Formats: sequence, C-alpha cells, structure tokens
Amino acid sequence: MPRPATSTAVTPTTPVTPATASAPARTGAGAPARTLALTSAATFMALMTYTAPMVTLSDTAAALGTSLSAQAWLLNGTPLGLAALLLVAGSLADDYGRRRVFLYGTYALGVTTALGALATSTWMFTLARVVQGAASAAVLAASLGLLAQAYPAGPGRIRATGVWGACVSGGIALSPVVSGALATLADWRLPYAVMALATLAVGALGPRALTESRAPRPGRPDLAGAVTFGLALVALLAALTLGRDGWLRAPVGALLGLSAALLAVFTYVERRARTPMLDLGLLRRPLFLTSTAGGLFTGLSVIALFSYLPTVLQHTMGLTAMGTAWLFVLWSGTGFLVALQARRLAGRVSARHQLAAGFLLHAGAAVTMLGAAAGSWPRLLPGLLLSGVGSGLLNAALPLLAVESVPPGRAAMGSGAGNTARYIGSAAGVALMIAVSTASGSSPAALAHGADVALAVSAGLGVLAALTVVLARDRRR
Repeated sequence: MPRPATSTAVTPTTPVTPATASAPARTGAGAPARTLALTSAATFMALMTYTAPMVTLSDTAAALGTSLSAQAWLLNGTPLGLAALLLVAGSLADDYGRRRVFLYGTYALGVTTALGALATSTWMFTLARVVQGAASAAVLAASLGLLAQAYPAGPGRIRATGVWGACVSGGIALSPVVSGALATLADWRLPYAVMALATLAVGALGPRALTESRAPRPGRPDLAGAVTFGLALVALLAALTLGRDGWLRAPVGALLGLSAALLAVFTYVERRARTPMLDLGLLRRPLFLTSTAGGLFTGLSVIALFSYLPTVLQHTMGLTAMGTAWLFVLWSGTGFLVALQARRLAGRVSARHQLAAGFLLHAGAAVTMLGAAAGSWPRLLPGLLLSGVGSGLLNAALPLLAVESVPPGRAAMGSGAGNTARYIGSAAGVALMIAVSTASGSSPAALAHGADVALAVSAGLGVLAALTVVLARDRRR
C-alpha cells in the first residue's frame, strides 16, 4: 500500500480556529470509535434507502399510478442523484468541512425520505428520490473523509474502512427484508417513514460526536467544475435510463451529446482552475485509476447483475418479492461478514489483489448460476454464496483504495471519485443487463435464456476487471 504524505487537514491534536471547525475539537481514545459508529450508521441508512424500492416497487407504482415505462424512474432516482453529486460532494467536504457536509447530508436524507413517504404522484416520488441520492452522496463522500482523518494509515484505518464497507453490504442485505416486512404491516409508505426517523436520529448524534476537519487550500472552491460535472452526469444517467426503451431515439442521442460536451467543458475548466475539484494529474496515478476502475467494474458487473436478476427470477421461478429478498440476503449478508473480516488479510494481500480476487470470485459465481433461472432456487445458492465472498472483498478494499490513492487532504474527494465510478457503472450495467436479458422476448423461457446471457456478460466483465486491477502498477510518488 502506498505511504500517505503528510496531511494538511486539521486533526484532533491541531489547534482549532473558527475558520477550520464549527465545534470544539474532541480528543481521546473514544473519538475515532464515535466517528466510525456514526459514519457507518449513516452509510447503512443511505444504502437502505437506496435499495428500499426493490421489494415495494409494484405497490408503489400502483398507488402512484405509475406507468410501466416510467417505473424505471422510481428505481433510478436515487442512483441519478448519487452519481451526479458524489465527486462534487467529496470536493466540497474537503473544502468546506467534512463534518458539516456529512451532517447536512444526513439531515437532508432523513427529510427527503420522509417526503418520499408522503408523495402522491410519480414525479413527486422521483424528485424525492433524486434528492435522496444527492443527500446520500454527501453522506458517503464525507464519511470516508472523516474516517481517513480519524484513523491514520495502518491497521486502524484498514479495520475502519472494512467496517464501513461492511455497512454497505449490510444496508443492501437488510433493506429489502425490512421494507417488505414493514410494507406488509401497513403499506409501501411505512418503510420510508421508519427509515426517515432512523436517519434523523443518526444525524442528531453527529454534532457532539464528530470533529470538524478540512483541507485548507488557497483560492475559491471550484464551483464551475462542480456545476459542469454534475450536469454532465445528470445528462448521461438520464440517457442511460431513457435508453432502455430504445437507444436510437432522438432524446437519448441529444442527452449523450450534451453529456460529452459538458465533460469537455469540465476538462477545460479543471485545467485552468487554481483549485480544481478534480486534479486531473491523479489520472496519471495507477493507484487512483485502480480505485476508479474497481468502482466502475463493481457497478457494471456485480451491482448491475444483482439489481436486475431478482426481477427475472420472479418471472421465471414464480418467486414472491419477499422470497427473492430472503434469497438474496445470502449474497449481501455473506458480503457483510466477509468485509468485516477482510482486515485480517492486511499485510499479506494488498487491496489491489483483494479487488482482483473479489472480481474472479464473482465471475466464477456467475458461471455456477448459468441455467439456474430455468430451474429451482436451490441451484442459485452456491453462486450467491461465492459472489457474496467476492463482494465482501470488494467492499472492504474499495474504500481503503479510495482514501489512499489521493493526497491525504483530499480523502473525501477520493471517496467521491470512487463511488461516482461505482454508480455510473451500476446505471450503465443495469441498462446492459436489461438489454441482453430481454433481447429474445419476455416469456419465462426467453427470460431464462436472457438471464444466462446476462450471467455470462457479468462473468466476462468480472474477469476483465480482475486483469485490469492486477496489471495496474503503483508508481510511488
């Protein structure tokens, strides 16, 4: 692992001035533990809200009168906000204060989740989900920045990022089950109300438990870069969502062209900015590229497959939504446990090689599940277990690489970059999985064949990802 350079960010032992902290700095052995507990809890809630509609989608669409073609927006509102603002949120957290951005994001996530529960139309719910995604971006980016500040490089940071990564798996694992159970008690709105209250409770503990930190840099924050990059990703993800109904339509082409133009403007702005939101020089660092490529392929290969496969299995096997949720707990729950234990590999296996192992395990798992969609659910169990082990390794290694592949004072930006790549990959990957799995038709037999094609594509992407991260070599700065 690379040795971090000397940090310029404020630490608990650095004299705190009004310009660098909004609350008194807290020292002592408990401060890092409190930071880990709060950031992990908020991350857990962000992932719960992210996956909540997967089980309640049918009831939500029926209540809101959502057409079949528009249901993709009920699912993709949060990924849209996440991917568009993760890098922006990370950069702002480093410049304005990681604690501040984290708390604002947590409060906003709680409020917008409650607004989603009160929505009476498709556009209101979708808008609430988009803002939930933006709030989650602030939580995810700033939380890793706070952890990097609380835990210096070494075993403590490895353990902390492993716990944080495990909470990603934990939120994904519990959300469908909890959402389905609460929806059964009342209706689809109750899970969102409960998650909103839990998120606000986490936020209420933050002001006294967290210490402010930032990376003071000369010059003004790069607002022009933030705006152009955010709009470019909004256009890209909107195109990927609309493209599911036909890639040759004019709106899809226009959005893709707009995204490319805005990314070109963003590159121009970043090259001229005194304090760029994204230092383009990082693209010459193999470790940064490994972190970003790892996030991208995790979205393309792993998240995309398991976002769409449950729907296919409900059609081909006749599984209920709750039955599918319990089945996939084996995958996400295994990932949670493995991520918690991944710190034991420190010193023996680098994070880069953990990524490669995780991708290869997922590829092998996808191969073992070939043909299962036309059979019975027990055929899926070995593959779900094997992919869960791989996902745990990925979720433990990615946050560690994200904070150690950038200068220490830019840890939140590194987190934002890695997670941006993950959710862009997820959006593109879901579109790819839908395209290949429905190419032969929508009958159960055709979907079972399409599921095999999707599994083969996912396995191929996993192997390509493993080769990419293994061949990347870290030239020490």
